[in-house]
Amino acid sequence: MGDPTPSDDQDLARAGYRPQFARGLGSFTAFAAGFSYLSILTGIPQNFYLGYREAGPAFVWTWPVVFVGQFCLAVCFADLARAYPFCGGVYAWSRRAGSAFVGWLTGWVYLASLIFTLAAVALAWQIVLPAIWPGFQFMGENPTENAALLGTVLIVLSTVVNVAGTRWMAVIMNAGVLIELIGAVLLIGLLAVHAVRGPGVVFDLRPGAISDGFGAIGPFLAAAVVSAYIMYGFDTAGTLAEETVDPRRRGPRAILQALAAAAVLGALLLLVALTAAPDLDDPLLGSDQGGLPHLIKQVLGDDLGKVILVASVVAIFVCALAVQANTARVVFAMARDGTLPGARWLGRVHEHRKTPHAAVLLVGGLACALLLFNIKLPNLMIALVCVSIVWANLAYLLTTTPLLVGRLRGTSDVPAGGWRLFANVVAVVWGVVLIVNIGWPRARFYGDAWTERNAAPLYTAGLLVAGIGVYAWLRINRRGGS
Repeated sequence: MGDPTPSDDQDLARAGYRPQFARGLGSFTAFAAGFSYLSILTGIPQNFYLGYREAGPAFVWTWPVVFVGQFCLAVCFADLARAYPFCGGVYAWSRRAGSAFVGWLTGWVYLASLIFTLAAVALAWQIVLPAIWPGFQFMGENPTENAALLGTVLIVLSTVVNVAGTRWMAVIMNAGVLIELIGAVLLIGLLAVHAVRGPGVVFDLRPGAISDGFGAIGPFLAAAVVSAYIMYGFDTAGTLAEETVDPRRRGPRAILQALAAAAVLGALLLLVALTAAPDLDDPLLGSDQGGLPHLIKQVLGDDLGKVILVASVVAIFVCALAVQANTARVVFAMARDGTLPGARWLGRVHEHRKTPHAAVLLVGGLACALLLFNIKLPNLMIALVCVSIVWANLAYLLTTTPLLVGRLRGTSDVPAGGWRLFANVVAVVWGVVLIVNIGWPRARFYGDAWTERNAAPLYTAGLLVAGIGVYAWLRINRRGGS
């Protein structure tokens, strides 16, 4: 993997930090951290039905559109990762590109999103495990309770690996990403061989699609939730900066590589799945009881389809591993700066394992607690998952906006002109568009009641008010203790 360079820890010293992690992660592990968070074998099997339900086969057009916006965002993050190679990702970047308050608010919003994302990823085992073997349906006919049970098991396993040490996490993550890459390529090839129609299927917009008042583009705006849910989290490649050798070079490259690889493989998977589907009018394609796992087993047969789904099980586990690792390091980074309650406990790295073990345990416990909501209030959990996408992109917007302001003022530490500035402008505009679109009051996403339909703005306002309150309380306590 290479040896740490003196400049790696000099960056920390200049920032006033003491090196606590062990550097040992190389280029592939940095890539694996970002790619496993994106995890096309997690997000596409879990959400294919939603895109198909909204816009039919034509929903795949949302994929390249979302990729272009997210790639501009990734360019900004690559610049920030090169300038600020610190643990904590968007929290650390926005704090330096903007201000201490902007950084804190970014971290607060992103933490909320990440914890909900971890719970949502854990629920994905319910999509694939019972499809492999009915015995995984432990809770009889109740899929909601069973999803919470399987999800809890997944989070416990992820917590154990994250606490065990960065080396173990890297080994398992690397192996998992290799399995996912091989599985994805194999699945794409097998589905392509079984194609029963040409690529023109992507122009098929299913009749009866709901427009939400936006005319012909309405179904695509709703279906974009699928692409937006999958194509974020690539910043994880930069979150592990203090555990990566030569992070100024490897982190930025890994961010861009992870997004590009997931985008290409995801686009091919969506395309060949639609060309191989035996019956495009099959109602199960647009149902959470069917979707892509149902399509795979239809096309490849029960036995081979189950083998492919095993790769998806591994991908989901590694995705949870990456999400929890990312979340724990954001917690650690904020606690190290003294900007979280319990900072003394959460801002510690285990002396021997070199992991932020307290932060890992906190994140795992909160995510498991959220799964209890999925038992009693499954509709609320679905709404909160959609809201968490809004929160993630709000955190991204809170990072790219001060970066753009600094570039325009000439005060930024990153390159300011040319195509990078253009990408930054697009990233800011794109962030606003994505937040408005995902948060749009769609009853079938959020619920029928007014408070449910408007969950995104209401919950976001509540999160921001709570965050500002906590920030003020921490500042008062800090003054009182000084």
